[in-house]
Amino acid sequence: MKHTTLAMMVTLALTTTAVAANDWKDTTKDAWIDGKAETTLLLNGNLNSFKINTDVKDGVVTLTGSVESKVDKALAEELIENLDGVSRVDNKLTVMNANAADKDSSGSAFKDAKIATVVKTRLLFESEVSGTSIDVDAKDGVVTLKGEVDSDAERDLAVAIAKNTHDVSRVVNKLDVIK
Repeated sequence: MKHTTLAMMVTLALTTTAVAANDWKDTTKDAWIDGKAETTLLLNGNLNSFKINTDVKDGVVTLTGSVESKVDKALAEELIENLDGVSRVDNKLTVMNANAADKDSSGSAFKDAKIATVVKTRLLFESEVSGTSIDVDAKDGVVTLKGEVDSDAERDLAVAIAKNTHDVSRVVNKLDVIK
């Protein structure tokens, strides 16, 4: 009887520890996703990230707060749903000026804003590139990189990252190498 009780207690302790460790892992993953989502929104020049809140639970990102237009609402959702680890976006953003004409009914402004944000985010997350020193602009799928980098290799990597981003048709390299 003592061995059975001891075995049950050990099993219960191991199970509880495993469940707690798994919960911690899920919480950590959600926190990582939340940080990436906040950073992505902050880096986008077309959105006021201070009016957008993100909450993450089990990989589902809930967006709350307000944006100026339907294009901004769609842009925020698109940017977040393309992040690694995001399983779904629950977009509860309120459009403040629903009757106003959106910035560009063809969607090119939306697409360019998305491209610029994705390129900038990739540059910031690449450890071999000083992404904070590089400005990224996009117009009709053409990305322009401006700023200063430390080497030819860093410049080439930044250009390659931009070229390999979805929807980029061409990259204009205006990066200066500081020696």
